[in-house]
This record gives sequence, structure tokens and C-alpha cells, in this order.
Amino acid sequence: MSEITGAQSLVRSLEAAGADNIFGIPGGAILPAYDPLMDSSIRHILVRHEQGAGHAAQGYAAATGRVGVCMATSGPGATNLVTPIADAYMDSVPLVAVTGQVGASMIGTDAFQEADIRGITMPITKHNFLVTDPADIPRTVAEAFYIASTGRPGPVLVDVAKSALQSMTSFQWPTEISLPGYRPVTKPHSKQIREAARLILESRKPVLYVGGGTIRAGASKELRVLAELTGMPVVTTLMALGAFPDSHPQHLGMPGMHGTVAAVAALQKSDLIISLGARFDDRVTGNLDSFAPHAKVIHADIDPAEIGKNRHADVPIVGDCREVISDLVVALQAEQDAGHTGDFEAWVGYLAGLKQRYPLGYEAPAEGLAPQYVIQRLSDIAGPDAIYTSGVGQHQMWAAHFVQYEKPRTWLNSGGLGTMGYSVPAAMGAKVGCPDTTVWSIDGDGCFQMTNQELATCAIEGIPIKVAVINNESLGMVRQWQTLFYNERYSNTNLQRHDGPVRIPDFVKLADAYGCVGLACDSADEVDATIEKAMEINDVPVVVDFRVHRDAMVWPMVAAGTSNDEIKYARDLAPEWEHDEL
Repeated sequence: MSEITGAQSLVRSLEAAGADNIFGIPGGAILPAYDPLMDSSIRHILVRHEQGAGHAAQGYAAATGRVGVCMATSGPGATNLVTPIADAYMDSVPLVAVTGQVGASMIGTDAFQEADIRGITMPITKHNFLVTDPADIPRTVAEAFYIASTGRPGPVLVDVAKSALQSMTSFQWPTEISLPGYRPVTKPHSKQIREAARLILESRKPVLYVGGGTIRAGASKELRVLAELTGMPVVTTLMALGAFPDSHPQHLGMPGMHGTVAAVAALQKSDLIISLGARFDDRVTGNLDSFAPHAKVIHADIDPAEIGKNRHADVPIVGDCREVISDLVVALQAEQDAGHTGDFEAWVGYLAGLKQRYPLGYEAPAEGLAPQYVIQRLSDIAGPDAIYTSGVGQHQMWAAHFVQYEKPRTWLNSGGLGTMGYSVPAAMGAKVGCPDTTVWSIDGDGCFQMTNQELATCAIEGIPIKVAVINNESLGMVRQWQTLFYNERYSNTNLQRHDGPVRIPDFVKLADAYGCVGLACDSADEVDATIEKAMEINDVPVVVDFRVHRDAMVWPMVAAGTSNDEIKYARDLAPEWEHDEL
């Protein structure tokens, strides 16, 4: 067996693990790996900031379902990956981060560009490795990809000492992986499935509460079969948009802090919640003490740690969402064949009435451009086959509400961590993974200024994403809270200087400087033509500066820490549902 360097072994291991794209930046400790990378089948995409590498790997993974890979050097290179690693951990994104580390003899000496990245990322990775022996590289990489992609997906860090990369070793890809302490349960227990079917048939006000785990499990088709078999209403969380078609009559929209009135009511007033790959996050439940007070809970999740964490589960089901739903369909179909069906007609009719009474809408400003209108038209023109990414804030909520999602993996956003700056690099990664698909980054002007340097990467690497900057010259969601809860005292949320005509920066000029096409739009009658022009440009990235009205707000809204019963669908309007007879 011929001798190769640890660096060659690392690159060969990444190839064997199935990596076809890596997003990264070289530096001293990882530099040995960059030499054999030149001769590899793997495409390396040189980003402008390691955070961009991490989010791009996330976007690639979320759009394709495959493991995303990012690479960075030691010290600051590795610490710049912390935010996307934490983001991937919160949102269950399969990610492998490869970082260089100082030589083994120097670890712990505060050497130049040394940071204990393994210790730093311990709480935000599924697992992480420090490799000091080059013979361990193939097995470690194989295990990293396996851990990242099985069970509940998540990020795995592989930190490799420079001395291991430079030493000679032999390459042997493992034929099997042995991880005695890691055995994800995918097949649900049949007794729990039978019990769940019994509760569903006994209930009168059930609701399917669908989380991002349904998309990660590839369970959208099975979900639709279950919903249509039973007729139960469906709500999809921010992470699950597209798991169930928005256009489906049983779909009530997104629940939670900025959810639809019908979706929030469905959970609050239900007598049974069937939770599929969701985790009863605080943004969905509001005040936990008053959340769905009369509901029993069937909680299905591949991660047993999530079950009962926030809300007691009457029927806990540990398993892969696709297998859980498939088994539930079989059990309920058998019951139907025996003449046992649920009676949900009054409940479904009531919720359909709420959906009609309290539709999503917005007030068009007397002058200026409504951001909701921009996003609605973008959805209509780009269509449901496009992939949409967003940053975090008002534009994220408007994109959740006013884009029509019909398919899974067409909506990528930072849900759990709420990371500003996610959108542009995630769009870049999604476009690399799905080069024939139109990818729109819907971003706020605040988020856009955190990671827009990756436009240079997109332009140079031939990754023609499209960016819609919803530019209200503010940190919009923080400004909304200041409007509502801080007596309109707008402390440090204004992103523009308003004593002159010059915009800082001018996003059109910025786009041009980055080798992209820059467009601007500030009136409703130009929106369609501007979007259509952007849609026609497919050889370079496009940035559209939509200069929108700054006082637009996101409704509905449940104020943080309050009960979902206190939802408002406009500034001073709460739905009149308290005394509704079911």
C-alpha cells in the first residue's frame, strides 16, 4: 500500500464520503489540504468569509438533502464557522465542517492562530473530532458523514492537526462503521402507533402540527396521504413550509408568534395535537402554561430528547417521520376498512370559517411600496418551482406568508437560531446544489449588509443567484417592537442617514461593483417589470433594491411571552373567537 500524506488522505476521504462541493478559505493550518484539493474531483468554492462558507454548506444541504461541507483554517477561521454550525444544530441540517488545527505538539500552548474549536463547538455539534494521527483520517471522515446524515441530522466538526496533514500515512476507507453508542431509532413502536390511531379516531378536534423534521425525513408525500385519508387540518411551522402544499384546502398556514389566526386557533382549541417532527418551540407555543390547554399530544420525533421536553406527550413515538406517518396511514386505513372513522366535520368547518374571516392581508401605504406586495408578486412570477431563502426579521415573516410554497426544500431560512446574514450565502449553496433551479434570496437591508460580500464569490464562480433586498432603511423587526413596546423610541434601528440624498450604500452601485446586475424599484407599477427583468438574467447574479415603506409591520402577532389567545391580526384588532361555538 503506497504512502501518501495525511492531507491527501483527507481529500481522498472527502471524495469517498461523497462530497462534490466544498465551501471554504485556506489558511496556515489547513494549507496542506489545499494542495491535493487542486487535483481532486471536488469543486472548491472560495468564499469571502468563513461564515459564508458555513451558511452556503447549509443552503446546499437543505436544498439537496445531502451533507454540506465547509472548510476553514485554525483559530479565527474556525471560530468564524461557529455561527453557521450553531445554526445547523438548531435547524437539524446535515453539515461537516473540516478545520485545520495547529500541530499536535503545539496544541495547548496558545500557538499562533490556535483556538480550542472542539471545546467551543461541543454544545452545538452532534459530535466533533480532533485528529492528531493521520491513520485516523479516513475512519473519522466516514463517521462524521454518517453521524451528520443519520438520525436527527446535524453538524459534525472534524478538526485536523497540521502535523497530521503533513505526516505520511496509508489510505484505507472503512468498509463498515462501528459506533456502539450511536443507534438512532427509525422504526416506531407498533403499540404506540396503535395508541395514536385510537386517539385520532376518538378526538373531535385534532390537528396535524408539522415541523421541519418532516422535510428532513423526506415525508411530504406520506404526510399528504395521511392528511387526505383523515381530513384533519394541517399547520406547518416556519421550518416546514412546503412540506404540505399551501394551496391545499386542509392547510391553515403557519402557527405561532406571526402565524395565521386559523393556524393558531387550530392548536389552541384542539383536543388532540399530532406533532410530526416539531419541537414545541416557544415561537409556536407562546406562553407554555396557556398553550392548547385541552389538547392531548401525540409527539413523533426521531430525537427522543425532544419528546416531552416542553410539553408532556400522551403518546410518545420515537422514529423517523416518514416511517411514523406510513405506519399511521396503515393503522388508520385498517380502522377505516373496519368501519371506524373520525368525526371532524364540525371542527374542519369551524377552522375553514376562521381562515375565511381572518385571511392574511396588509394595508397598502398611502404612498410608497408595500413589501408584502413585492413578495407576493415575486412568488407569482418566479413560481413554486423556485427556491427561496431569507434572512431574519420582517422580510422573513412576509416571505413565509406571501410566497406560495407547494413543494418541500423550496424554502430555506434560519429558524431556530435566527441568524441575520443567512440568506445570500444560503442561496449560493442552494444554487450550487440545484444549478438548474431559480434561486431567490429574499433579504432585508440589515441582513444583506452582513454577508453580501459573497456576491463576489457568486459572480466569480458563476453562481447566478437573484437577490430581492426588501429595503426599509431599518432593522425592521426591532423597529416594529420599538413601535409597539417602546413608545416609538427608535434607538439604533435606522440604517440610513436622512439628512441628504445619498444612500449609504447604494445597493445598485454595490451590485455593479461586485460584478452583478443591480436594479432598483420604488413604485408598485414597476414591480412586475423589474422582477421579470431579473428573471431574464441568468448568466450573472442580480440584485434588486426594492425601496419599501418603512412603517409596514408584520401581522398577525402574538407578543413574546404572552398567550396565543392574545393574538392580534392588526395593530388594534384581535380575532373574536373566545366565545365561538364549535
